[in-house]
Amino acid sequence: MGIWIDTDMGFDDIAAIMVAAHAGLGIDGVSLVYGNAPIEHVRRNAAGAASAFVWPFPIHAGRAAPVLAKMETATGILGQTGIPTAGRALPEAPDAFHTDAFEALCSWLEKGEGERRIMALGPLTNIAAVVLARPDLAARITDLTWMGGGVTNGNHTASAEFNAFADPEALAIALAHKIPFRMVDLDLCRKVLCAPEDVVPIRVAGGRNAELVADLLAGFVAIATSRGRPAMALYDAVAAVAFVFPEHVTWREARLDVELSGTLTRGRTVVETRTGRGEFNAAYGVEIDVEKARAVILETLRSEASW
Repeated sequence: MGIWIDTDMGFDDIAAIMVAAHAGLGIDGVSLVYGNAPIEHVRRNAAGAASAFVWPFPIHAGRAAPVLAKMETATGILGQTGIPTAGRALPEAPDAFHTDAFEALCSWLEKGEGERRIMALGPLTNIAAVVLARPDLAARITDLTWMGGGVTNGNHTASAEFNAFADPEALAIALAHKIPFRMVDLDLCRKVLCAPEDVVPIRVAGGRNAELVADLLAGFVAIATSRGRPAMALYDAVAAVAFVFPEHVTWREARLDVELSGTLTRGRTVVETRTGRGEFNAAYGVEIDVEKARAVILETLRSEASW
C-alpha cells in the first residue's frame, strides 16, 4: 500500500504527517501547496520540518495559486510563516524541492500497484491539476481523505471553511471526477481539542526536539486561548487519525457539493444525506472516538519529542 500526503505545512499538518509515520504507514511522497502561507513559506516550513524531524520521504513543491481565483492564505490567523510558536521555530534548512509535485504525483499513480491512498490537508489545487490533465491516473486513487469543509458553518467566512474557500473550484473538480472521497470537516475536528496543559508532557519528554515540538504546539494552542477559548482543535492531525484509523470514525455517505459563487456563500460545502436527492459521491465523519484520537495525536507528539 502506498500513501501520499498533500499539505500546506502548518503545525497541525506536521503533526498529521507524524501520526501517519508513527503508525507505520509508508509515506511515498509529500506535495506542497499554498494555503496556511504563500508557497515560499510553505517550502521553508517543509525544509525546516524535514531537517528537524529527519523525514526520509521525498517532498515536492506544488501549486502556488488556485485554479481560478486570487490566492487566499491563513496568515491573518497563523502569522507570516503559517506556523505560530511560543518560542523555538523550525530551523532554516536548504530547500531542495526541485521535482514538480504534478510530475511526482503522476509518476506515483502511474507506476504503483495496489492501493494509492491520499491524505490532503490544504486546498485541493494539486489534486485538481492531476484530475484535469490525467484523469486516467486520477482514476487510480483508491481513496482521498481531505481535511476541509464544514457541515454546519465555516471558519474563514461564516459559510466556508478555509481549505474549501481557498480553492472551491479544485474541490468541485475532485468531486466531479468521482474520486472515492472522505471529508473530515470542521465539526468533526472541533471535537478533538488540545489545552495548554497538554503541552507539558511533551516539553519534559527529554529528546532533542522536545522544546521545539512543545513550543510549536503551544503556539498553535494559543490561537484559541488568545481569543478566550480554553482549547484548540487539532484539525489536520484529526484528519490523520481518520485516515490511519478509519474505524475510530463513524462515516456517513452523502452528496457533497461546493458553492462556487456568492459573496457570502462561495466555498460553502453543502452536504445532502437524504436519499433520492442526488447521487452520493462522498462520505463525511459524523462522530469520532475523541479519547482515542487525542491519545494517538498526543502520544505521537510526545514520542517525537522524546527522540
